[in-house]
Amino acid sequence: MALTIWVVVGMKAQKITEFLPTKPTDTAVVVCPGGSYYWLAKRGEGSEVAQWLNNHGYAAYVLEYPVSGWWSWFSHIRRSCCTQYPGQLDALEDALKTVKSKGYGTVGAMGFSAGGHLVLSGAELLPDSTAPDFVAAIYPVVTMREPYVHKRSRRGLLGERRQHDAVMQDSLSLELHADKVRCPVFLLNCKDDPTVDWHNAQMMADSLRALDKVNVHYIQTQSGGHGFGVNKEKIWKYDDYNLNYWPELFLGWLEYR
Repeated sequence: MALTIWVVVGMKAQKITEFLPTKPTDTAVVVCPGGSYYWLAKRGEGSEVAQWLNNHGYAAYVLEYPVSGWWSWFSHIRRSCCTQYPGQLDALEDALKTVKSKGYGTVGAMGFSAGGHLVLSGAELLPDSTAPDFVAAIYPVVTMREPYVHKRSRRGLLGERRQHDAVMQDSLSLELHADKVRCPVFLLNCKDDPTVDWHNAQMMADSLRALDKVNVHYIQTQSGGHGFGVNKEKIWKYDDYNLNYWPELFLGWLEYR
């Protein structure tokens, strides 16, 4: 059964949907759907992921962080400053605080595409008291710099004016600040991703591994595309690993961690 929780971020109430497994658990995951920081894939990268986590005994909390919407993407007009950085990070921090207050021993964060950038930002930028205990970033946006930036996500995150600010780009290019990550990281993407260049996840993994400070598990497949979430039919159709459904690999990593 899903329960809606509202938290206030700035001037805006933010929605978190709670999904609980049938048995008590000590581990919860805040789920951040993708959508280029303009919209949210609420089903395929939200409720379906939460239900899958419940089926495997984990609590899940789907965060609807601030986005400016289709009209803003089309018109280049933004109606609220809360829908650009740091509004999304503030929403994640408040969600993590809310979930941690429920008494779980471990609270992690899983994000898809732009949501992957958000959860990795949380691992880098939030204080120890609210940062996630682990992060899973699936086909994530990572860099805000050329040549591998996903330009729509950069505009969605930074806004129409700040998207060209080199200082802001560097500050939110997460591969440049991997030394700030203090928790285990799971990364997954595909080399044929038509939306977010595969170098994004590769650069993050390389930066983390070079530092050798945290556990990092990176899976890269030759094919698979983008936006498949935990949809088993899509993953089995394209996954060239030919051995496991990626969420099962994540579960193994989480249990080992």
